[in-house]
Amino acid sequence: MLHIYRFTFKELLAAKHPTAWIEFEKGLLSEEEFAASFFQDGREYDYEGLKLCMASGYEYLDGMATLLQRLQGAGFEMHAFSNYPSWYTMIEDKLKLSQYLPWSFVSCHSGLRKPDHQAYLDAAEHLGVQPSECIFVDDQPRNIEAAAKVGMLAIQFQNAESLEKELVACGVSLQPEVSFSHNVVCDQI
Repeated sequence: MLHIYRFTFKELLAAKHPTAWIEFEKGLLSEEEFAASFFQDGREYDYEGLKLCMASGYEYLDGMATLLQRLQGAGFEMHAFSNYPSWYTMIEDKLKLSQYLPWSFVSCHSGLRKPDHQAYLDAAEHLGVQPSECIFVDDQPRNIEAAAKVGMLAIQFQNAESLEKELVACGVSLQPEVSFSHNVVCDQI
């Protein structure tokens, strides 16, 4: 993204609006409002270029498409729980993540962001289960800590191989790898 604006990362952080992204993620700003407030000084920029740059970075992480297929095939209910604005649809368009799990808990719809404890409690309530019946996986330590504090079993994501081992250690039984009628060729999620 920085090549679009000819900024260093430090310069971009200093120039962008300090709360616009979070407000966009929480659904407090429309896309038009976010576009107008991205930079603190209101400068013009290539908004569509920003979106394309963001979308170009979405890929399945090595082994994740296969692991998601195996979990789905074993009958596990999975849900996306994401801090993301309405742009999550760009991820869906590119990766078709909903073939494995629905976008059930996205901050732009709930108005809550991880690590807000209420986001986790609302997710469990929506699913009709106790937090202790949920396994939460995330790469951010603060989100893992918050999930654990409300009683969820929390696993910090490192890579697909270690996630599978941790899930099995938690009692998740995966069926042996099976052949599917279609191949998902992706590199990252």
